[in-house]
Amino acid sequence: MLGNLEGISIGAAFILKDLHRHMDEPIVVRRLRDVGQKFSENRRTVVLTSPKIEIPAELRGLVEFLDLPLPDRRRLRQILDEVVVRISKNHMLQRKLDAKGVDSVVESLRGLTEEEAERVLSQALVARYALCPEVADDVLEAKKALLRRSEMLEFVESDESFSSVGGMENLKNWLGQRRGSWEDSAREFGLDPPHGMIILGVQGCGKSLCARAVAGEWDLPLVKFDSAAVYDKYIGETEKRIRKVFEVAEGLAPCVLWIDELEKIFAGSGPDSASVDAGVSSRLLASFLSWMQDRKAPVFVAATCNNVTALPPELIRKGRFDELFFVDLPNQAELRQVFTIQLTRRKRNPAEFDLDTIAAAANGYSGAEINAAVQSALYAAFSQKKQLATQFLLDALAQTVPLSTTRAEEIESLREWSRTRAVPASAPGVAE
Repeated sequence: MLGNLEGISIGAAFILKDLHRHMDEPIVVRRLRDVGQKFSENRRTVVLTSPKIEIPAELRGLVEFLDLPLPDRRRLRQILDEVVVRISKNHMLQRKLDAKGVDSVVESLRGLTEEEAERVLSQALVARYALCPEVADDVLEAKKALLRRSEMLEFVESDESFSSVGGMENLKNWLGQRRGSWEDSAREFGLDPPHGMIILGVQGCGKSLCARAVAGEWDLPLVKFDSAAVYDKYIGETEKRIRKVFEVAEGLAPCVLWIDELEKIFAGSGPDSASVDAGVSSRLLASFLSWMQDRKAPVFVAATCNNVTALPPELIRKGRFDELFFVDLPNQAELRQVFTIQLTRRKRNPAEFDLDTIAAAANGYSGAEINAAVQSALYAAFSQKKQLATQFLLDALAQTVPLSTTRAEEIESLREWSRTRAVPASAPGVAE
């Protein structure tokens, strides 16, 4: 086929689909090079279409790249109108959405390709025989399934808010000031959307909970990045995967991108990484740093970290993440808040408990340990067919050895590192 192209003299564009499957064959590369050199002399061109393609070095001087972006809101609205018109020719569709409802459907489509958007809309409309509020929910569920199949990003349901987080007033105030900063009114005011934050601290003290609460408080989609799935055994594929993650995240914007245990992704990106993984970690870090600094789309990165010393210093400097917060073990005032939240969540009235005594007994306990202790106390009360009372909680706490005891040296080392390098998540005068 490529040999026949060399003999064609008329001006034309020749579209070759899915040629990436054969780009590792020397004869194909040689033929493409001959065709490209001949076509460069007159009005002929070859267009290669492919979901992904690696251009051999012999062809790079002859190739121009055109990367098609994901459809924006305007194009997605056009796709919705086109699908509605097409389906209405064969089905009677009821229209139950006002302009705001249509905008909600379009927003649900963000992050999908044109083909995916058309297919998801068609399925939802045919299933409902109506353009109704439920279509937006159907589209969102279909999009979640598509992201799960991508094996790199996952939609996370987040009904948490700052009211679910005990203490951390300094962090809450910082996030509260940035609420809505991705909207047009903020842009007109001269604001840029925030890049993100790193939350480091003692294990079990609510770092991941806080990351989820940001999305719930700001009423934005929460997307979790699977750090393990991005790595690929084939050279060059990992870099392509991380670029795809960035592309999809920007297509979903505004959104919150949650990266749990950030140090596990970039811990091997030091100067010796080339000898360990052929430099993949270093290139991954470079791609991430470039995206964090240069992106324009409002994607807020909420990253958590247990071992900040494993992170490369260029990752935590200003300009990439906006702030680095340290979450310590809760003090007495914060412990009372945590117990209040935990008891309320389990349909108990906190006023019926001696919270001061319980908080004093829980000194040095993390939020996760408190959650486990409350659960143990409930089991004990249930087995004895009694109501949950203060003594059950005190007994459960006494049976637990907290992390602050078993890993005291590590926690103190982390506190010392954070004292001059990070902002305390608790407000001044509240944190211990």
